[in-house]
Amino acid sequence: MDFATFPERHWYRLSALSVALAPLSLLFRAAVGLRRAGYAAGLLRSHRLPVPVVVVGNRVVGGTGKTPLVLWLVDVLRGRGFCPGIVSRGYRVANEPPRRVLPGGDAAQFGDEPVLLAERSGVPVWIGRDRVAAARGLLAAQPDCDVLVCDDGLQHYALARDFEIAVEDERGHGNGLLLPAGPLREPAGREVDAVVVNGSAGRGAFEMRLAPDGFRSVCGTGQDVPLAALRGRRLHAVAGIGNPGRFFATLRALELEFVPHAFPDHHAWTARDLDFDACDFVLMTEKDAVKCRAFGRDDLVALRVQARVDPRLADLLSARIHGSQAA
Repeated sequence: MDFATFPERHWYRLSALSVALAPLSLLFRAAVGLRRAGYAAGLLRSHRLPVPVVVVGNRVVGGTGKTPLVLWLVDVLRGRGFCPGIVSRGYRVANEPPRRVLPGGDAAQFGDEPVLLAERSGVPVWIGRDRVAAARGLLAAQPDCDVLVCDDGLQHYALARDFEIAVEDERGHGNGLLLPAGPLREPAGREVDAVVVNGSAGRGAFEMRLAPDGFRSVCGTGQDVPLAALRGRRLHAVAGIGNPGRFFATLRALELEFVPHAFPDHHAWTARDLDFDACDFVLMTEKDAVKCRAFGRDDLVALRVQARVDPRLADLLSARIHGSQAA
């Protein structure tokens, strides 16, 4: 089975398989509802931290642009006088105690997104399966931190939060079914404080656009690679992210011609994956690049992107945080 194309074939439309899995989706919905009710009733404990907590996450499985949004949030908070920190689960990391992620860390040990956040944000990043413990570790190590941004923690109810942001893209909620018949982790109607859409946003949502911010060599010193140096060359583009098509569309908008290769989200890259015939450069996302540095190849190039978000979200978030601190 081609897991890279599975979501598009079954989660973002009604297929024979998604219809067959619908009864399991109902069971999953019931389990999600019972868990949420347990936290609401106090049967399951939610831990309140001494600083405001902003949670960024998805109601659907897969990448929608959370990492660029987290970086934008950190910049906004620092620009308004806060000292933020970031807490993340880390993808398929070993079952170890909470720990800090340093720039240049091993993505296999810490996860690709935490390493990227540590390098791009300039603020402390801690990971752990227990995000409450990771948050407490960060606050103990960085006592000046006065607000936490939790990456991909929408369903981690053990960590109490002051502001919830659900990130979506143009695919929306797919076929509208919960796992495993559809992409939803929770019912689509689950309320949050803000919905950010990576693309054109409708009423009641904040729009985010990911703007290209230059190409950089993956290995070595990470020097800039001019766009002109890529045009007219034999290019292949790889993407092991939740929505590879978005990355490929961005490259086409830059008027680059390439052969696309989609891989599953969080793909564990090997050097052989990037061996292509008739190839001058292999283009990839920053998230993929942090896992390919050890290959030592000078033909790997990563595209950096910058989130551009509706500024009204910054005002709403700042007001909510100030209100939490006053309370």
